[in-house]
Amino acid sequence: MLGEYRITGRRAAEIAAGIEAAVGSGALEPGQLLPPMRELAIELGVNPNTVAAAYRTLRERGVIETAGRRGSRVRPKPATTAREYVRTDVPAGVRDLANGNPDPALLPPLGPAFAAATERGDRDPVLYGDEPVDPELARIARAQLDADGVAEGPLAVTSGSLDAIERVLAAHLRPGDTVAVEDPGWRSALDLVPALGLRTAPVGVDDEGPLPDDVRRVLGAGARALLVTDRAQNPTGAAVSATRARVLRSVLREYPRTLLIEDDHGHAIVDVPLRPLAGITQHWAFIRSAAKAYGPDLRLAVLTGDEVTVDRVRGRQRLGPGWVSLTLQRAVARLWADGAIDPAAVAARYGSRRCLLIDALAERGVTARGHTGMNVWVPVPDETGAVSRLLHAGWAVAPGARFRLNSGPGMRVTVSTLTEAETGPLADAIASAVRPAPDRSGV
Repeated sequence: MLGEYRITGRRAAEIAAGIEAAVGSGALEPGQLLPPMRELAIELGVNPNTVAAAYRTLRERGVIETAGRRGSRVRPKPATTAREYVRTDVPAGVRDLANGNPDPALLPPLGPAFAAATERGDRDPVLYGDEPVDPELARIARAQLDADGVAEGPLAVTSGSLDAIERVLAAHLRPGDTVAVEDPGWRSALDLVPALGLRTAPVGVDDEGPLPDDVRRVLGAGARALLVTDRAQNPTGAAVSATRARVLRSVLREYPRTLLIEDDHGHAIVDVPLRPLAGITQHWAFIRSAAKAYGPDLRLAVLTGDEVTVDRVRGRQRLGPGWVSLTLQRAVARLWADGAIDPAAVAARYGSRRCLLIDALAERGVTARGHTGMNVWVPVPDETGAVSRLLHAGWAVAPGARFRLNSGPGMRVTVSTLTEAETGPLADAIASAVRPAPDRSGV
């Protein structure tokens, strides 16, 4: 069952740690079946409850999964083998279109905003017990949310979108619960869910957002939460349309106890209107991060939601970091108030680069997706081969395995810094890379 590997330990913590280390090292492979609890207890000379506790810990950490009488096995994509490691090393001289970063030239200067924020802090230092959300940040954020039709709710501030998603999931779900996720989808979220001991249920995505039939199917099968990217979905560029939003709201009304989490990934970098779903279900959260438009190092996201959800997030936050730096909040508020970027101009730049590549690929017979945002998704028949051939040709792109559960193979190309002069040569290279390799067998 386990090949040459032997589980050891006398205490639950020792057994769990040994198995997790074996998964991390590759001694236990994804999908490998673990011994039944009673059988392992006899082998180790311990109480079956000890093994049960070890397996429970491993399930909660996302290392293994249990399917009743079929037993426990190593997760197909355990949290200890994060998608970050499914990556392409970019050698010197190779053009990096794999990193997913915004164009530095389109990010605003941060010095003046932070100077103003620190000067205020010098005059009136932030102390324990102060309000955790800067009033000016809250005022501007609420006005923006109101303008976009996001449901009314209290505000919290987190250390980026992923921090917000983790806190909202932890506020409502228990290990073993199922979360509906977009497929293909954001690799960090696909790693986070099993790391919390939760199960993933893939939902297909087209240019208009999550597929309603898939959403209805997984919610009907018992998924307790749904993650939706409203705009600039990573990696496909999908954006929820008005028509799709109406249908999804109808589906969610059938399952009002679903925890809905929306990530407005494209805020301030896309020019399509927001079609929020927030407020349809009993518990919901809507998240906006400053990272893509103002800089990845600004680890700040604004979160709104129903009162229970936001109160739980704030309460747990108080027991951990306490709050997100008020200096950082004030600097971001200053960037917003000063109009440090022109969202329409930024969206136009990214849109032009995206469309140029998609059109160039279409001219070469290659289908690609990229409705909004800074990425283009290229379905391919042989993902590994295509990525390798592109790397050999001088182009690094992200392998689709980092973003997929059950969806077909593909590649993500980040076009944020792609120049017009590079578009044709890149399209030629992609067209060549996605073609089947020539048969060299001589047959």
